[in-house]
Order: sequence, then C-alpha cells, then structure tokens
Amino acid sequence: MQQTQDLNISEMISLISPRALKAQLPMTEAANRTVVEGREAVKRILRKEDQRLLAIVGPCSIHDPEGAREYAGRLNALRQELQDRICVVMRVYFEKPRTTVGWKGLIYDPHLDGSDDMGEGLRLARRLLLDINQLGLPAGTEMLDPIAPQYNAELISWAAIGARTTESQTHREMASGLSMPMGFKNSTEGNLQVAINAMESARHPHSFLGIDQEGRTCLVRTKGNPWGHVVLRGGNAGPNYDAQSLAEAAGQLRQAGLDPVLLVDCSHANSSKKHERQEEIWQDLVQQRVEGNRELIGMMVESNLEEGNQKIPEDLKELRYGVSIIDACVSWETTERMLRQAYEQLSN
Repeated sequence: MQQTQDLNISEMISLISPRALKAQLPMTEAANRTVVEGREAVKRILRKEDQRLLAIVGPCSIHDPEGAREYAGRLNALRQELQDRICVVMRVYFEKPRTTVGWKGLIYDPHLDGSDDMGEGLRLARRLLLDINQLGLPAGTEMLDPIAPQYNAELISWAAIGARTTESQTHREMASGLSMPMGFKNSTEGNLQVAINAMESARHPHSFLGIDQEGRTCLVRTKGNPWGHVVLRGGNAGPNYDAQSLAEAAGQLRQAGLDPVLLVDCSHANSSKKHERQEEIWQDLVQQRVEGNRELIGMMVESNLEEGNQKIPEDLKELRYGVSIIDACVSWETTERMLRQAYEQLSN
C-alpha cells in the first residue's frame, strides 16, 4: 500500500504545552491588574463612556526583546503623563502574515536565521508580555495562528485580525472565543463589508477544533465576542482615513445595526507604506476629533526606537538596534511629538 499521508512533511517536533509554559512563566498580580484594567478601559472607549483617545503604538513587529523593553519603558512613562486624555496600548506584534515568503515573526523564528525555534519563540513572547504588563502598560497584538492564543492571550488587552485574515472563517471563530476587544481590519482591497461581516460572525457562538491547556486536540465551543470593531487601514483603491471615508464607514455600520465605532491605522495603505506620512495622517485624525467626530475612537501607529527599516543581514551582529526588520516605522522622537501634540489639541 502506498503512503498517502505526510508526503510533504519533513519533521514534527513536540512543543511545550500552554499549561507547562505558564507554569514556567506565571502571570503576576501586577500583570493581571494591567490586563484587566487595560481591557476595561478599551471597552469603555468602545462604549463611548470614556472620551479618551485610544492610541495603539509600537513596532511593526518585535524582533529584539531588549529593544522592545526599552521602547516599553519610554512609552509607559509617556502613558502615565498623558493618561487623562489618551489611553495608550503598546503594539506588541509577534506574528506577521506574509504575501509570499519572509520572516514570520518572533514566535516563528526568534533567532532570525531560519531555524524556526518556535518553542523558544513562545517563551520569549510570553516573557516579554509579562515584563511589559508588569510596568502597567497594556499590550495589543495581531492574532494570526489559532493555536498561539492559548500560550499568551491572557496577557493581551486588545487584539486585531489582519486584513489578510478578516475574511477567514478560522479567524472569525477564534475571535469569537477570545477574551479581549478585537479590531477587524478592512480587506487589502479596501472592502469594509468584510470587516463588518467578521464582526457579526464573531459576536455569535461557534464550535471548532482547537487545543486545550494541555495541548490536546479538543472541540472548542465559544460564547461570542461582543467587543468587535472595525479598523480602517486603507486599501488598493486608496486611503480611508479622511472625513468622508469615516462618515461612509459609520453609515455602513449603522446600516448593519452596529454602533459606529472607528479605529484608524495610520500606516499600511493609508500611508501608501510611507512611514513618514503617519504623522500627517495622525494630525488629520486628531483634528477630526477636535472638530467633534466621536465615532473616531482611536488610531494605530507603527513606531520604533529609530526611524525606517532594515533587511536582516547575513551577519546578525550588523543589525542596527531599534530599527524595524519589517515595515518602516517612525522614530521614538516622532512618536513622542505626535502623542504630546494630540494631548495638547485634545484639551481644546
């Protein structure tokens, strides 16, 4: 009899179970308090009970935990200073969807060398999330792999389903069982209805295959996640952060019977992938808030210690500290200027 299974599999490696990893790196009281308070703050903003601006800022993707810790320390100090008008969540992305191939993120390839040491990637990610939450700084991320949340989701205050996966049934099912508010991005083409459909789907109970805390395959039944909202990130047809686009998006949400709540990504297609344009877009959106648009509840920014990006060099010693290895980011200096200017304008 000829083999018909695993013809294209070269190896299967057992990984630590979620429960065992959590025993090695347990939740702390301080980190737990940050997550609980962070989630509640985002929910109040989504309900429009909290009038602060939600700002989700941080690296396009984490590749250097030490650089991320330095960034988190700076951002947390600024968060504390501005917290009466701006609710800051750090963007802590460990998984990157690729159009074709490329580095997939810290969880997948933490050594940046193609060795794909996912066991170490899961450990590094959890350790970093614990450290960031220990500061009092809430963390946000993109949920890409449906197994990964069992390892780290308890440390996430806000999460996104990306433009490439918003239409995926697997990701809608996963979102329906996650415990934090979820942002659904419009499609890469710019289709907002896809995100609205995803919100509606994730609000309902689902049953699907997953793993439990022991890492065993199981049937997962969810209750549905009522905290979904759309994230406008532009598309192939152009940006969608302008006042007319926001009004049209709010209209689509009302027509679907959903509360018109809008989060805008200042990067990606909205900035035509030109990182320096994020500040211009941010300023436009802050002005819209100042002029009374309360449907706009917040923005996302790709930011790092240093401006721009870099390719992964053959000699990893040549990596420039604090510079993204995926999408180009604005610098810390620019980020601080953006947040401080918003704070001053929002006082009016």
